[in-house]
Parts: sequence; C-alpha cells; structure tokens
Amino acid sequence: MGIEIADEVYRLLEQFPTEEKFGLVSQISRSSVSIPSNIAEGSAMTDQSFNHYVNIALGSSFELVTQLIIAEKKELYKRTKFK
Repeated sequence: MGIEIADEVYRLLEQFPTEEKFGLVSQISRSSVSIPSNIAEGSAMTDQSFNHYVNIALGSSFELVTQLIIAEKKELYKRTKFK
C-alpha cells in the first residue's frame, strides 16, 4: 500500500506549479517515499526495531496529510478520489 501511495502522490504532484519544485513538491515527495521505505527497512530488523520503523512511517503519513492539506488550501491541486 505504501508504494501505491507514493505512486499516486507523484501523479498528483504533476499538477503542481514548477515554482513549488523546491517547496511543497519536495516535502510531499519525500514524505510519500518515506512511508514504504521505512517499512521496508524495518522489515529486515527485529520485532522491536520493526515497530520503531513503522512508527516513523506513521509519522511520515501524518506529515504527508498535513502537507497535502496545505497544498489544497493554497489551491495547488484539485482534490480527486484516490484509487
């Protein structure tokens, strides 16, 4: 699911103006990639470490939602239904 989120986010970012390339686009893309990356990294660890990485991924998901809300309020994209 995390990879699908990142994929959908990258499609969404194509709508953003180029002047946001180093602003919200950068932040949003990093947050979306961080979710599956931390889960993947944690899957190679012990159960306790895995929980830590899952918590980091969860934090990245909250960052992503916040950044998307900010972008929506700035009217950088139109809200559509995700797959």
